[in-house]
Amino acid sequence: MMDILTISGLSKTFGDQHVLEHLSLSVPQGSIFGFIGKNGAGKTTTMKIVLGLLKADAGTVEVCGEPVTYGDSKTNRFIGYLPDVPEFYPFMTAREYLKLCGEITHVPNSLIKKKSDELLALVGLAETNKRIGTYSRGMKQRLGIAQALLNEPQLLICDEPTSALDPIGRREILNILLKVKEKTTVIFSTHVLSDVEAICDKIGILDQGGIVLTGDVEEIRRTHQQHACIVVLAKAEDVETFLAAAPLRNLAGSSSVQGKTIRVQTADPKGTMALILSTLVSLAIVPVKLEISEPKMEDIFREAVK
Repeated sequence: MMDILTISGLSKTFGDQHVLEHLSLSVPQGSIFGFIGKNGAGKTTTMKIVLGLLKADAGTVEVCGEPVTYGDSKTNRFIGYLPDVPEFYPFMTAREYLKLCGEITHVPNSLIKKKSDELLALVGLAETNKRIGTYSRGMKQRLGIAQALLNEPQLLICDEPTSALDPIGRREILNILLKVKEKTTVIFSTHVLSDVEAICDKIGILDQGGIVLTGDVEEIRRTHQQHACIVVLAKAEDVETFLAAAPLRNLAGSSSVQGKTIRVQTADPKGTMALILSTLVSLAIVPVKLEISEPKMEDIFREAVK
């Protein structure tokens, strides 16, 4: 499987601020790649360099095997782009706007209506004839995806597409991106880690100008973060008695307490839970809740950037 995007040794400085330092990553074809970082980490700067809108101080970028050139990048014919706040002509309808975009980008007239119908159906705007100026933020994001896909790009870049949406709007965008993956590789730049867990199969975590962790999401879950056993007890004195029990002393370094909730990090969740159960039985303590918690992206992110 070929890499749609390859970034090697990318660096960018604004004044005294080193935003990117020798950043390298690759995005395989057919994936939804989560490009993760805190606000201000350099995600948007990276995307602008990939689009040829910003000049790098050092490093190279290739899209579909061709080099990106600042200011006049022929590789943009392979790319669809959704900025975090897409702008439209408010007096147009969605169909009028897509027709204009198709004409500007030399899509044959015979294809513009067909593609517009397909894309508006994909993003759930086929039955909407209102002016774009009356659209909600979520509707504008969905129209932005339709516009970005008009040229049938091999790579769709979405810069923080869900950050300002309500839960329903976010879910709508995520569902659309899952459908888009059937034909187009997606880079999903975000700091909303629950969205990454929902749709991404590959990730790259950006911190201090470079990639600190990248790879397959499930593989990273298995290798970079332990499971946890969660114990919720009814009374504070039960917590004290439970933690003081001899069988649990070896787990003290991996446990944390918040109120009546005890969390034990472990590489052997079944064995640890068996020990917890036997200890509770021996102490005649009835728990309110017992749970084995799988690694979450938030935990992995904190571990990677600490």
